[in-house]
Amino acid sequence: MYKIKSVNIGTVKVISDKSKKAINSGIMKESIENQEVFLFKHNLVGDEQADLINHGGEDKAVCIYPVDHLPYWENRYDQSFHYGAFGENVSIQGLTEELVYIGDQFLWGEAVVEVSQPRSPCFKVALKHGIKQLPLHIQETGYSGYYVRVIKEGIVSKKSPFQLQKKGSNFTVSEVNTITYRKEIDENKVNELLKCPMLSMAWKKTLVNKLNRKK
Repeated sequence: MYKIKSVNIGTVKVISDKSKKAINSGIMKESIENQEVFLFKHNLVGDEQADLINHGGEDKAVCIYPVDHLPYWENRYDQSFHYGAFGENVSIQGLTEELVYIGDQFLWGEAVVEVSQPRSPCFKVALKHGIKQLPLHIQETGYSGYYVRVIKEGIVSKKSPFQLQKKGSNFTVSEVNTITYRKEIDENKVNELLKCPMLSMAWKKTLVNKLNRKK
């Protein structure tokens, strides 16, 4: 059983890069404290995503980030990283990428969720914090967080226990990151990972594209 430190939701807001170009994003999440909220197949009630191609959907209904990494980022950049800093819906303690496996199922309040893929950092997290290299550093460290799909809908909250109900595949989120982002592609590992039925189709597409570029 793992402790949730914060549940975060946010509506789509305009953020801007240095060229002052307006960019819509749902990355600006705020804690709902101890409020209960309903978790649907695609998202938490009240939460929005601007880019529905790369965010949201059944395989990426909820983004989870381990708060265990926050001290590292604060020390590296000498600035504060609060709960929700990475646009995550759930800020959790103890359940890091090395410990969670693709396909693991967790009971969260009335809901059941299943780990589907790592979180792939985009430029919007860099804009939010004013750190251009942040997405690259997330890839390099493997401190990515991860997405879950919703197996059973229901009411959840920060106070709801987050408890492992069923073990998934043999691939941790950390291993998936390593296989995906390593410079030298290990075709055997990639092909083995592609056979994992619980890994999201979007991530499998990324892996196939990497293999095709190598040929």
